[in-house]
Amino acid sequence: MSPRTIAEKIIATHAIEGFVAAGGIATVTPDILMLNDVSGPLAFEQFDAMGAKAPAEPARVVLIADHFAPASNIDSATAIGALRGFARKHGLAHFHEPGRGGIEHTLLDELGLVGHGSIVFGADSHTCTAGAFNALGIGFGSTDLAAALATGRLWLRVPETIRVELTGEPGRYVTGKDVILHVIRQIGVDGAADAALEFGGPGLAGLGMDARMAIANMAVEAGADTCAFEGDAASTAHMAHRGRAACAPVLPDADAVYRARLEINLSGLSPIVACPPSPGAGVTVAELRGQRVDQVYVGNCANGTMTDLRQVAEVLRGRRIGEHVRMIVVPATQRIWREALAEGLLDIIAAAGAAISTPTCGACFGGHMGILAAGEIAIATTNRNFRGRMGHPDSQVFLASAWVAAASAVAGEIVSPESLEAVP
Repeated sequence: MSPRTIAEKIIATHAIEGFVAAGGIATVTPDILMLNDVSGPLAFEQFDAMGAKAPAEPARVVLIADHFAPASNIDSATAIGALRGFARKHGLAHFHEPGRGGIEHTLLDELGLVGHGSIVFGADSHTCTAGAFNALGIGFGSTDLAAALATGRLWLRVPETIRVELTGEPGRYVTGKDVILHVIRQIGVDGAADAALEFGGPGLAGLGMDARMAIANMAVEAGADTCAFEGDAASTAHMAHRGRAACAPVLPDADAVYRARLEINLSGLSPIVACPPSPGAGVTVAELRGQRVDQVYVGNCANGTMTDLRQVAEVLRGRRIGEHVRMIVVPATQRIWREALAEGLLDIIAAAGAAISTPTCGACFGGHMGILAAGEIAIATTNRNFRGRMGHPDSQVFLASAWVAAASAVAGEIVSPESLEAVP
């Protein structure tokens, strides 16, 4: 057997036919099939058109209402209703909506549904977030997922792999967001097209699981099909915390073949901000000093974690957000919301003048609960800043970590949190 990358190894353990090597075609049975309130209704239409009567593997199907939820109009309520109706009709155990769920990619981990060596097929481009847990998450279209619902399997092209070797230790204000923004500015928004990004190396020990999620989440913004982190002691402990049975981490073979290799010394990184209209337009925070912001948004499928909320609260403690700035903070799941409440973080954030939302993808994809007007400028911990992404086509979005977003909320302009250290 030829030496394999992490992606090739995981695909091989799930393949029922085909050729598992870069460029090969394999038919795969995933561990989880995930649909949300945008992709689900479309998939259900195709599922019915195929003549399917019931999901082939109902225990593996996870339906999450997070994009349109809480429903803001009749159309969004109808979409969520379709998700709810499909779950009830087929007796699906995993249907999650406001109050009992959260944002899909964070929620999958929280529910213990992803871990070493598993595969998630999701009708959402940021399914690659699962890579943080030494797993593979692959995004598909709704029609593809309809076929997977009906048959329990789906074919895919085995991607080439780009190896990202991490060394050094990140500084105080350097986060997973900064790591992936650096990767994207290095290789470009299509630099990993038709490939998987594989992260490993000694620097991995300095990145917690939330930081790894932030990195994996934006692999697709580098053009990647998927991504995978090496499993280690941290991911093993995390699986145990989530109630998953212990299993060995998946590591690449020493002589695995890569399309390219990239080395990143974490010790040399500083906070990075991606300028509109591209996640690849990353610059240092210092280069944007003086850039005003109208809205600050903290949340999304990988940056509404307890780590992010603690960073925000540390910056905002005893401070107020700027007079001409509004700030919206969105915990990624109901459990995170409650944990942040119990820890006192939400009170600190609210006392600073920020609004706190129930878990939702609403503003991130330009749907609701934080839309920008013409000419407005936001700094956000989201993953995309294309023209019109969060509202009016003439608005602008800068992407940054929770540290930088919170500091910018206080200053009313883009700044590093270090700039606030000497100011009470």
